[in-house]
Amino acid sequence: MQWVKVLGGVVGAAALLGLGIIVGHFAIPKGADSPAPSASASQDLDLKILETVMEQLDANRIRENLRELSKEPHLATSPRDEALVQLLLQRWQDPESGLDSARTTEYEVLLSFPSGEQPNRVDVVNSTGAVLFSCRQSEENVTGEQGGPNVVPPYAAYAPPGTPQGPLVYANQGSEQDFKELQKEAVKLQDSIVLTRYGGVGRGAKAVNAAKYGVAGVLVYTDPKDINDGKSLPNETFPHSWCLPPSGVERGSYFEYFGDPLTPYLPATPSSFRLNSDNASGFPPIPIQPIGFEDARVLLCNLGGKLAPADWQGGLGCDYNLGPGFRLNGIFPEDSQVNVSVHNRLELRNSSNVLGIIRGAVEPDRYVLYGNHRDSWVHGAVDPSTGTAVLLELSRVLGTLLKKGTWRPRRSIVFASWGAEEFGLIGSTEFTEISAPGSSGLSIYGNWIRYYNRSSSVYGLVPSVGTLGAGSDYAPFIHFLGISSMDIAYTYDRSKTSARIYPTYHTAFDTFDYVDKFLDPGFSSHQAVARTAGSVLLRLSDSLFLPLNVSDYSETLRSFLQAAENLRDLLEQHNISFGPLVTAVEKFEGAATSFNQRIATLREGTPDPLQVRMINDQLMLLERTFLNSQAFPEERYYNHVLWAPRTGSVATFPGLSNAYSQAENTGHEPAAWAEVQRQLSIVVAALEGAAATLRPVADL
Repeated sequence: MQWVKVLGGVVGAAALLGLGIIVGHFAIPKGADSPAPSASASQDLDLKILETVMEQLDANRIRENLRELSKEPHLATSPRDEALVQLLLQRWQDPESGLDSARTTEYEVLLSFPSGEQPNRVDVVNSTGAVLFSCRQSEENVTGEQGGPNVVPPYAAYAPPGTPQGPLVYANQGSEQDFKELQKEAVKLQDSIVLTRYGGVGRGAKAVNAAKYGVAGVLVYTDPKDINDGKSLPNETFPHSWCLPPSGVERGSYFEYFGDPLTPYLPATPSSFRLNSDNASGFPPIPIQPIGFEDARVLLCNLGGKLAPADWQGGLGCDYNLGPGFRLNGIFPEDSQVNVSVHNRLELRNSSNVLGIIRGAVEPDRYVLYGNHRDSWVHGAVDPSTGTAVLLELSRVLGTLLKKGTWRPRRSIVFASWGAEEFGLIGSTEFTEISAPGSSGLSIYGNWIRYYNRSSSVYGLVPSVGTLGAGSDYAPFIHFLGISSMDIAYTYDRSKTSARIYPTYHTAFDTFDYVDKFLDPGFSSHQAVARTAGSVLLRLSDSLFLPLNVSDYSETLRSFLQAAENLRDLLEQHNISFGPLVTAVEKFEGAATSFNQRIATLREGTPDPLQVRMINDQLMLLERTFLNSQAFPEERYYNHVLWAPRTGSVATFPGLSNAYSQAENTGHEPAAWAEVQRQLSIVVAALEGAAATLRPVADL
């Protein structure tokens, strides 16, 4: 399975070995070490130091880090999670390889757990209530690591308790369109239990969509067609390959938003105002429970009703029918129903973030934040521990140089280990609230441009950089605070598998041996990620001028404008002028070109430190000019007018695309077209503000 390691340095996809890097400013504690005596205002990136770091990053050390991090389950706030907090503090306080300082910050957050006394159950029952079949309550213990007392049973975090019962219906991926299709086929949904497969829409959206149609409860499973390239037999799956075993169940949070559910926009400290959990929004409206595909096969392959559409069929080796109820001559009587018993409970728990700090020599109040979450659903070898294993090795190498007096960065570096990410990016969100090479022999860049590329009107063929959604801890930084962010990962060759994510994701089979045997034997991919992240980190923290190119934004804005041209005619029919948007994009492009010319001129001479500081502040603050807290009032924490979720079909500015799509669906409703005009005005204002940010201070 060496082909899993083909792609390198992917930025923007929350995938294997994912790590986040954030650029911003921060009040570094006064107790940190003072700047090095040799610090100079003209300090720039030292390529010899960069080369040293690249040479010293050790694949074997990363491997041993991963072994230690993933040897036991470490669900958020569990004893093992707290033990890892202490391990991180110990590493970052080491006298020979530690950092200037390390500390923890604790938050009291609302988490969701299954009941230890009343396990969640899924049963098929006959008309008298007798149990005919029961789904597994735990995964098969195939390696001796799936049956320990600290392995949390499969469950849907934040799903409400309840014991709904009804005839079974197959609803594909549980999207709004899927339920409309069932309604079109006259499938009775009221008081039913629907079986859905992962993918298509978010976990929580499946329950939200189902509840709109009167569904009583939801089951979710991972179809082998979507994750295993159709392989489903025990001898075809882990531990014999990287594929998900039949009993594997994907756990996950079903909370709609991110951050602590009871303290939106406030840090979850003891003194903060808290919502009553009964009044908090974002929880699934009906009970929901995940199951393995071996149990889904029993249910789905005995379902009656019409044949499901071709694109709803999967890899369980039978025809998928829609229901409701079971088929004639199946293993269950036709009037049998499915009972779903969910006994989840909500608990306030203390969860910690861990921060390790290297104080900058020249600009200690400017920092680069490099983080990864710590908690996992079970052993969490891939997610999240590969990222933390790399982070620990990079902090060791930089800490050793620091303690030897060889190096101190120009700007401060903060290493972060976030808590309770799996429950909804909680640790990183609370922080933002309180802070307001592969086997082909190609280089990282060579692999990247070979497998993920696009054509640029400015640069020609370039590596493709994805956009940051809400899949990991960068989300509150980019969407809420407007801090430039990236997600670096090494993922698998998608031309050789249709798996939507690595197959053992969020299951008890995501173990050290899974990584060591199937994903990265020799840990060369981990080392490649460490080197890529180290290079990015040093260039951001040590370069005299921040290595950010504002003209790249011009290309994005131009592509958004070209897509919006498709809307022009209909906009103008509703007396909405397209001209201001064209002018605003052109204004930004001109400002970006002039800004780059100023940087080039300063590089040729000996720039005044204040000039450098002003240029870097303009680069750093540019992202924040695209924030508008009123742009998406229905979306919690989404303020960025370029990168917010887009539900409209036109690949342009998301607010404009979404409003236009809504207005099209409502015909000539004046209020809908007024919202289109409002969104257009928001974008124009943001672009004009961004252009102004890039102008020389003397011009303002």
